[in-house]
Amino acid sequence: MMSDASEMLAAALEQMDGIILALQALGLEEDDLQGRLDHHWVTRWLDDIGLPQYKSNFDEARVDGRMLHYMTVEDLLSLKVGSVLHHLSIKRAIQVLRLNSFEPSCLRRRPSDENNITPAEISQWTNHRVMEWLRSVDLAEYAPNLRGSGVHGGLMVLEPRFNVESLALLLNIPPNKTLLRRHLATHFHLLIGSEAQRLKQDCLENPDYTVLTATAKVKPRRLSFGSFGSLRRKRPDDADEFVCPMNVEMPKNSSFQRGARVYKDHLDHLEQMEDSEGTVRQIEVFSEGINNLTVSYLLNSKINNSFQMKDSNIN
Repeated sequence: MMSDASEMLAAALEQMDGIILALQALGLEEDDLQGRLDHHWVTRWLDDIGLPQYKSNFDEARVDGRMLHYMTVEDLLSLKVGSVLHHLSIKRAIQVLRLNSFEPSCLRRRPSDENNITPAEISQWTNHRVMEWLRSVDLAEYAPNLRGSGVHGGLMVLEPRFNVESLALLLNIPPNKTLLRRHLATHFHLLIGSEAQRLKQDCLENPDYTVLTATAKVKPRRLSFGSFGSLRRKRPDDADEFVCPMNVEMPKNSSFQRGARVYKDHLDHLEQMEDSEGTVRQIEVFSEGINNLTVSYLLNSKINNSFQMKDSNIN
């Protein structure tokens, strides 16, 4: 009897180990993505996207890759990021990370062999790389004006509100320099591609459109009592307004599709993890079974020891 109970207990423990390993495997993908980016990496990332002025605030809050992924508008406001332009800059920079599966080295800091470069590759340009592009199109004197502006490749390609007029304002190119602005517009449109330009034009024709400037501020929503708190790790089902929504529209350009599919597969995988109530119930059943088997095993051992003691006394 004791031998049967031991075998049943061993089999149940083996099955339990299998389930634990399966759950760990489900979680590996998330750990391999956002989890690779610690708060030191995020402060360097702020340099890359042209927002170094916020590094100390992000570093003090220990903002890492997971917190970026689930960051809300209120989180950014608590980090003293109040500019609409800077919110959009961070939004599109997070989107670029998602499109590239949170690969730590996905951003392009320096010019390389970039013949027939795609919008997906341009979206990876850092603020410094954008300034190098301005120098290459004979606008070197204006390039330093982009320091601390939050302008990077992802903002230029993915954000419909950011157009050549916004760029000209940030570069401080006077409106009366029409030939210079036309020169900038020609190279800008060639750079971002037809799809991005079409989306920007659609946004421009919207009656509610306003020019994106560096001075526009985000209006904080009214906070109810009890809603104050520090940054925390967010989940996709939180009611807060994400800086970069989980369902943000992904580019339809073919050069983006591979990264978009990888990110969608990752989200589907996480949803399956979160919705695996059957697995949780199965673990509970196994756990209860193990407890029962353990009790049975201990009782049988106690009974067997009792019989052995009686036999010893008789002898």
